[in-house]
Amino acid sequence: MAGTFLYNGIINVYKEAGYTSHDVVARLRGICKQKKIGHTGTLDPDAAGVLPVCFGSGTRLCDMLTDWDKEYIAVLKLGVITDTQDMSGQILAEAEAVQMAALSEDAVGKAVMGFVGDYEQIPPMYSALKVNGKRLYELARAGKEVERKPRLVQIKEIEILQMALPKVQFRVVCSKGTYIRTLCHDIGEKLGCGGTMESLVRSRVGIFSLKEALTLEEIEKLKCAGKLADVITAPDTVFSDCRVVTVTQMGQKLAANGNRLQVGLFVGQIAPKDQEQVRVYDEAGRFYGMYQFQKASRDFKPVKMFL
Repeated sequence: MAGTFLYNGIINVYKEAGYTSHDVVARLRGICKQKKIGHTGTLDPDAAGVLPVCFGSGTRLCDMLTDWDKEYIAVLKLGVITDTQDMSGQILAEAEAVQMAALSEDAVGKAVMGFVGDYEQIPPMYSALKVNGKRLYELARAGKEVERKPRLVQIKEIEILQMALPKVQFRVVCSKGTYIRTLCHDIGEKLGCGGTMESLVRSRVGIFSLKEALTLEEIEKLKCAGKLADVITAPDTVFSDCRVVTVTQMGQKLAANGNRLQVGLFVGQIAPKDQEQVRVYDEAGRFYGMYQFQKASRDFKPVKMFL
């Protein structure tokens, strides 16, 4: 039952530069005195910004939140190539001054905007992806480089915020699995001068934005003041675009055990559509989980339960 956990839901954490995503989870376990906590997608140690962290029954959302679109504010430095594709790595090459002087803002702008849409991106060696059971960054640190298959990613939006060559600051909205370091590298490669990521802030993950994100210090203060529950987003909030249905008293036991539910076990005439997902509550307003209607069997099957 959800009540066995002290906290259930999601906290929008501001991950400060210098922390790994795992560090954040470890700190929160200490602050909140709760073990069942998980983050929703790795953010590089040198990067800062939004890191939604799930608590208790909210950890069932981790895989779903990982799939959400993300927004970043990045600074690209042209004329430099590093082994990590950011400024923390070893410089492998630098463009000649003459080549950099020939770069125009118009050409750079076109190169940046040219990445909007789908493109095949080769993951960097310094990443947490696994090849034959080994994380790529472990192989990279051992001086080994292995072939990585390109992955289709989607750049949904790019907005150039500031350009003062050799630096370009831009906002990007992208799909799951996109490496902004690699995007910076690829822009530099397209321009023929090389490029690396100088800084990165994740400004949004789905419904969670930078404006509402809380630092670990702020979270600890709220915990000490007994106000932490006030900033936890309830799991059902994530499904706000889905219809609310209420299960009858007869159907509550079935729902509590995660069983399928017949249409007649809901209050009122709900007239569901095939494959429609709904939020199921009892008459007291307790959220049970997400169900999906199956037209063929005329019932609802459980998709994700939060009791």
